[in-house]
Amino acid sequence: MVVADKGRPGWVDDALFPFESRFVTIDGHTVHYVDEGSGPTLLMLHGNPTWSFVYRDAILALREQFRCVALDYPGFGLSSPRPGYRYLPEEHTKVVTAFVDALALDGATLVAQDWGGPIGLATVQQRPAAFEGLVLANTWGWPVTGDLAFKAVSHLLGGPLGRLLVRQFNLFVNGLIPAGHRLRKPTADEMAHYRNALAGPSGRDASAVLPRRITASRAFLTGVEAGLPGLASLPTLIVWGDADFAFRAKERQRWEQIFPDHHTVIAKGAGHFVQSDAPELFAAAIRDWRPATGGPPTPPAGGAAERRTPTEP
Repeated sequence: MVVADKGRPGWVDDALFPFESRFVTIDGHTVHYVDEGSGPTLLMLHGNPTWSFVYRDAILALREQFRCVALDYPGFGLSSPRPGYRYLPEEHTKVVTAFVDALALDGATLVAQDWGGPIGLATVQQRPAAFEGLVLANTWGWPVTGDLAFKAVSHLLGGPLGRLLVRQFNLFVNGLIPAGHRLRKPTADEMAHYRNALAGPSGRDASAVLPRRITASRAFLTGVEAGLPGLASLPTLIVWGDADFAFRAKERQRWEQIFPDHHTVIAKGAGHFVQSDAPELFAAAIRDWRPATGGPPTPPAGGAAERRTPTEP
C-alpha cells in the first residue's frame, strides 16, 4: 500500500527537499520515495552514502516535463529496513524490482549513479518490459578484477577499520560527499541532510556494508555483466563527471562500447556526484536526449556518439 506522509522527520527541510514524501511497504521494508511531475518516467537510483536527496535539483529542473521517481534503499534516507536485512546489493535489487512492480512502472528510463548502476541494471534485466532507456552517470556494472585501486578501497573501507570509521565517525558522508563535489561545495544544510539520514552508528550499517561488496559481491556483479548484452539495444545517455575520484574515462568508454545507441555528455570538472555537482547540465542532458512528449529516447543531431561539454551549444 502506498501512503503519502507529511510527518517525515523534522530535520528534512521543506525548502531544500520540497517534495511530498511517499512510503510503500515492500517485503516488510518501509520504502520512502518521491514521485514528482508528469510525462515520461525517470526512475532515479542513488548510490552510497546518499539517498533521493542527491537528485533534488535535477528533479526540480525536470518535473515540469517528466515524472521523476526517486527512492531510498532500505537503511538509506527515510527508508526503514525489516529486521535481518543485510544491505547487500543483491537485496537492494530485489527491493527495487518489487518497487517497479508496486508502482506498475512502464516505459521508464533508468537513471543510475554509483551503486545505482549495478542495482538498477539488474532490475532492468529482471523487468525489461518496464524500461525503454538508460541514463548512466559515473557508475559500473561488472566485477572488479584487475583494478588494484578499487580492490584496495574495497578491502580497506570494507574491512574492520573502515567499518569502524564509517559507523563511529560517518566517514563516507563527512569525507566522500565533499570529495565527490568538485564544481561546488555542499552547504552546511546539505551536509546535515546526509548526516541525519545516517544518524548514529547503528544507522550507518547500510553505508558500511557496501564498500566490501565491491569485491565480495562478485557473483552478483558477474550476473549483471552477463546480462548487459541483452540490454545493448536500449538507447543510452551517458552523463560523466570527468573529475571523479572513483570512475574514470575507461569506465565511460566501456559503457560506450556496450551500448552502441549511446549519447555521451561530459560534465567538465564535475565530480562523482555529477547529478548534484552539475545538476543544470545533468537535467539539460536528459531533456535534450529524451523527448518529453513520450516515445523512445533519440540521439541529438550529430550522431549517437556525439559528445558535448558545458561550453558547447
